[in-house]
Parts: sequence; structure tokens; C-alpha cells
Amino acid sequence: MNLKTISEPVREELNEFDEIFSGSLKSNVAYIDLITKYILKQKGKKIRPLLVLLSAKACGEINSRTYIAATLVELLHTATLIHDDVVDEAKTRRGIASINAVWKNKAAVLIGDYLLSKGLLISLDNNEYDFLQVTSEAVRRMSEGELLQIQKARNFDATEETYFRVISDKTASLIKTCCKLGALSSAVDKTNIEALSVFGENIGVAFQIRDDILDYTGRKKLLGKSTGNDLKRKSLRFR
Repeated sequence: MNLKTISEPVREELNEFDEIFSGSLKSNVAYIDLITKYILKQKGKKIRPLLVLLSAKACGEINSRTYIAATLVELLHTATLIHDDVVDEAKTRRGIASINAVWKNKAAVLIGDYLLSKGLLISLDNNEYDFLQVTSEAVRRMSEGELLQIQKARNFDATEETYFRVISDKTASLIKTCCKLGALSSAVDKTNIEALSVFGENIGVAFQIRDDILDYTGRKKLLGKSTGNDLKRKSLRFR
């Protein structure tokens, strides 16, 4: 089953999401609009908003809250990618020059911060405090996972247990958030919300394992991003 088949149940909703997400990036500052228009050209797979929409539909009906949740997680995800490219000194993203390669590191960090703030404001402006709480927890876990990875890479004492904790926090936490927010936007039964949260965490772990393997074995042209970054940064070495 490919991504096109998986997304078919929410194809129309994904198109509507695209319009909403594009609108969320707009600013009164021309320089910001220039960069965000460039971001929109970097066609991603939209896996995270897709998971939000599918989770919502699995629990009920997709509604305005679902689109708010999908926009929130995509803003957060895009911001983290931009910041990651700065840290990794990556020159490409999805087959084209990265933000930091075109506009340098300072602008890239600030545009990432801008996207984060937009996500927070979308939650607050719509009184979606439960969304904000769930997302803030994911940000905390992502930060802790990244810092734990740095610590273990320096000490050369990473274990398999450490690796799974890192990828759970760095990647799976946001995938879990996507599924949980989607469920929260339409579900009444707390059991369904919890079940989708667990599902998202497991999908996130599997996703990151595959991504880590491709960082060593994949081809840059096919992946649309630089490869070998983990090896260059000595991200984790198992003892």
C-alpha cells in the first residue's frame, strides 16, 4: 500500500488543508512572505497532517478543529526541519536548496521561530488549549531527545535502550501528537483517543528506524535530502 492509497479517504480534505496551511504562513513582512513562499515549493509528503485527518475520520467527522490541529502540527514540523538543517549544515531539503543554504543560518533560525509562534497563536486564537498542551508536551520530548542524543554521542556510551528513547522522543512524540490531536478533534470516547496515541507512537518509532537506515544506505537524489548526516555528526555510537 502506497501513500496515495492511504491518503485517498481524505484526498479532498488534504486539498482543503493545503489552502488553510498556505494562508497560515502569510505575514505583513515581505521578507517573511518571500521565504514562506519558498517553503511551500518544497513539496513534502504531508504525512503529519494526513495522520491528523485520518485519525479524526476514524473517530468521527473531520471538522474545523481538525484543520486547526493539522495546521498546528505542520507548522511545528516545518519549523523543526528548518532548525535541523541549520544544525546539520544541510544544503538541500526535498531536492532543492535548504532555507539556510539560500538565506543563511540567522534567517533560517528566525523563520523557524516564526513558524513555531504561528502554531502557538493558532491554538490560542481558537481557544484550543488542549491542543496546545499536547503539542507542548511533544516539543518538550523532542528537545529532551535531541539533547540526550548529543550527550550520549559525546560520551560514546549509547545503548540500544538509549537509541529507542531518543527516537521515541525526537520523532515518535510528534507522530503521536498528530494522531492524538486528530482524535481529540472529533472523538468523544477517550479509549479511542488513547488507542490512536499509542498507534502514533509506534508508527513514529518505525518511521525513524527506517529513516536512520536510509541515512546510511539511501541515495541523496531519491531521498531529497543530504545523507550520512548521522555518521558525520557521530549522532549515536552503541557500546
